Amino acid sequence: MKDIQLGGMISTVVTPFDENDQVDLDLLRGEVKYLLEQGVTAICACGSTGEGQTLSLEESAAICATVVDEVGGRVPVIGGVIQNSTAQAKRYSLALKEVGVDALQVTPVHYVFAPSPEETVAHYREIGEATDLPIVLYNVVPWALVPVDTIELLRDVPQVVAVKQSGGDIHLLADLLHRMRDRFTVLAALDDLHYPAFVMGAHGALAAIPTVTPRLSVELWDAVQAGDHAKALALHERILTVWRAIDAPNLPATLKAALELQGRSPGLPRRPFKPATDAERERIRAALEAANLI
Repeated sequence: MKDIQLGGMISTVVTPFDENDQVDLDLLRGEVKYLLEQGVTAICACGSTGEGQTLSLEESAAICATVVDEVGGRVPVIGGVIQNSTAQAKRYSLALKEVGVDALQVTPVHYVFAPSPEETVAHYREIGEATDLPIVLYNVVPWALVPVDTIELLRDVPQVVAVKQSGGDIHLLADLLHRMRDRFTVLAALDDLHYPAFVMGAHGALAAIPTVTPRLSVELWDAVQAGDHAKALALHERILTVWRAIDAPNLPATLKAALELQGRSPGLPRRPFKPATDAERERIRAALEAANLI
């Protein structure tokens, strides 16, 4: 298994779609270049920000291959897998391993029916044994959160090296850090709460907001590590202003609007989502101006 460090400020990357709802790999390269220039510590493709739940296996593999190529070994590349069975998650995971990702981000099974703790552990064990890649458990789905007691059962699955705590609230993150920080890398994905998460001892973040505010997010991480809490709080406030403006059920659209307003080329959201409305864009523009990002 690869020995990689998955801490600090990890950014997700959007998947740009064109007017025909097809992936635009050239625009994707531009976004990867931009994020690398901002100093992020790793890049995750095909996650929620990358609309991974909409992607075919072939699309996911092409996206991750492009990101791996553009990154060129400078930082780790994490490939996202959002599937609803062990068989499908394993197929996607093996395809992403084939194109060279350094690690996987895998959601639990999350459709209507809920697997038991033992079945969840078996799910991750089978994917880990098939790929022998480091796995980040992506704890995001509100109605299918993996509780800390179940995560503790994953101690014995060596490929599960990290937990991205996204769903729920900061109390779940606190419990996870309290009980499991010595076994798992704990990554915060509570986009409006990175500052307190870092103070509590999270090993980093893997989230949507550094896609929009990569430089500020990296500076926030660095400020907390340096003990400069006045600077960290000021950065938190600026980032929070932006997150409040884009946090919405149509996040693929609002997030891409935020990138576009910064002069970036994120493409369109995948249908059925439409681009952000004029009113949404004005709200986002005001937030970016308040954060001194445009």
